[in-house]
Amino acid sequence: MKNVEHIGIAVRDLEAAEKLFGTLFNIHPYKREMVTSEFVETSFFKINQTKIELLEATDPESAIAKFIEKKGEGFHHIAFEVEDILSEMERLKGEGFVLLNDKPKNGADNKLVCFLHPKGTNGVLIELCQEIKKPDL
Repeated sequence: MKNVEHIGIAVRDLEAAEKLFGTLFNIHPYKREMVTSEFVETSFFKINQTKIELLEATDPESAIAKFIEKKGEGFHHIAFEVEDILSEMERLKGEGFVLLNDKPKNGADNKLVCFLHPKGTNGVLIELCQEIKKPDL
């Protein structure tokens, strides 16, 4: 794992959260993005090398909606950047970690992603992220 890629925060109201965190960080988000496969809208802030991802559910049956219903708004996950997500998934599976998906999925911010089950990571949802490389022209 190369570094912390971002920290995810589940929110009920993305617009209100953007205002709150914008005031806190004294910056504006650099990106908003819909991740239709996960039924979530995201907003990203960047402070030096640290990224904060705000996540608002777009469907009451989504994982984020269920998380907020159960635990309320707040810390949702920590994401780590990896060089090769497939080999890292294989390594972690071999070490006994439970992966929440068998193959990487397209995530926000031009990333391939995979999540580790929090039951095997001291209750913390871990996301693996690999930048989707654009083909050379």
